[in-house]
Amino acid sequence: MGVNKKLNQEDIHQYVTEDLAAKIASSKADLKRLKFNHAVSTLGNPAEIRAKRRDVARLLTEDKKRKTIKA
Repeated sequence: MGVNKKLNQEDIHQYVTEDLAAKIASSKADLKRLKFNHAVSTLGNPAEIRAKRRDVARLLTEDKKRKTIKA
């Protein structure tokens, strides 16, 4: 499977707000799936969990930044 390409701030900034929310939801689901699979059996590359967690954090940071700018 391999570690996915890290999401850049420039890439994240280009998402429309609705797409950003969808990407957050799918990334959280992927992270949950990775954690479950790691608990059941070993992953080929456990660094995937860390990379996905950081991607979720980047997405959430951009979402919060947009919400504070609107307010």
